[in-house]
Amino acid sequence: MNRFRVVVVPMIALVSLLIASCGSSSSNQSTTSEPTVPPETTTSIEQATTTAVATTTTIAPPPSVSMAFSGDVLIHSQLWTQAQKNNRGNGYDFSPMFARIKPLLDSVDFAVCHLEVPIAPPGEAPSTFPYYGAPRELIGAIAGAGYDRCSTASNHALDKGRLGIDTTLKEFDAAGITQSGMARTPEEIEPKIIKINGINVSHLSYAWGFNDIPLPRDEPWRAAQIDPARIIADAKKARSLGAQMVIVSMHWGQETVANVTGYQLKNAKAITASGLIDLVVGHHAHVVQKIEKINGIWTVFGLGNVLSNMPTRAAFPPNTQDGMIVTVKLTLAADGKVAVDKPRVHPTWVDKNNGKVIRLVKTDLLNATVSAAVKTQLRISLARTAKVVGKFIVAD
Repeated sequence: MNRFRVVVVPMIALVSLLIASCGSSSSNQSTTSEPTVPPETTTSIEQATTTAVATTTTIAPPPSVSMAFSGDVLIHSQLWTQAQKNNRGNGYDFSPMFARIKPLLDSVDFAVCHLEVPIAPPGEAPSTFPYYGAPRELIGAIAGAGYDRCSTASNHALDKGRLGIDTTLKEFDAAGITQSGMARTPEEIEPKIIKINGINVSHLSYAWGFNDIPLPRDEPWRAAQIDPARIIADAKKARSLGAQMVIVSMHWGQETVANVTGYQLKNAKAITASGLIDLVVGHHAHVVQKIEKINGIWTVFGLGNVLSNMPTRAAFPPNTQDGMIVTVKLTLAADGKVAVDKPRVHPTWVDKNNGKVIRLVKTDLLNATVSAAVKTQLRISLARTAKVVGKFIVAD
């Protein structure tokens, strides 16, 4: 906004100045001749009138952070077999599977994945259901795709025991990204502060359970389980550490069921009523679930799968190939309150017949190189996702 300051010289003073300069003389001047005033010192009306001076005041916008969240990364044998082919049998390369979503992840300040499986310990081959263990190269591909962090609390977190957790977190360290939900030490499971755009953010992660695998009695802190009292206590601790924004990832819901369960709704209401949490994102159902405000807090109940190979011709419905990357902007006001914009949904679909690639649905529908057959499946996938979260879908 431009502001103008106008300075006016009073006319009386100006006239007096002119009279004084023309009619008065000093005691040592000659009375027979008028003093000569050099042209450069002549005072004119134009010079005496002050022109407006424009000044611009720039008000800095309040600090904000843009974030992206995606659903389950669930590694089945078909995926690691494809990753071997991608690397010509010399280890595993999962990066082509994520290539199509990388531009979107790179466009935000901070991207969060959900890793539902641990990494297989050294000397162990990859494994699938019921006890998952993914190749270690997966974490590097996740980081390379543009993810900055993952939630890791899931019902499969304990599938490979303590060594599986240790191996998984070692790979996160090597890839240079962070996680929440698993721990090697009691301190590691505690809330942490991440600084993003100068804002202190805390991201917490919890799972409904661990498929009847008990937490170690001597190390119950190995993975975080959903308990509203615990989550609220962790959020309080995060705030005490200086967190200005708190985001919670919840591994919950009923597998293959798009409807939100009573368990999900009950826990969502309990934790958002605390006033300590700014955003809730969920996964585990393997299908897209609704987005709505609970106690005024945006809650993404189910992000679906972002990368998996569930047998859709058998026990699992076709919508287990559907997922969504949800982007959202959080703004910190001067009074410390957080404003969260309406979430934006970017639908995804796993193309199991073309390299197990994650496709951004709306982008690939406009891509002339994508085959007509794939586009037909993308339209079907988009219709399924739109049925659940249509008002949140944006053009890519």
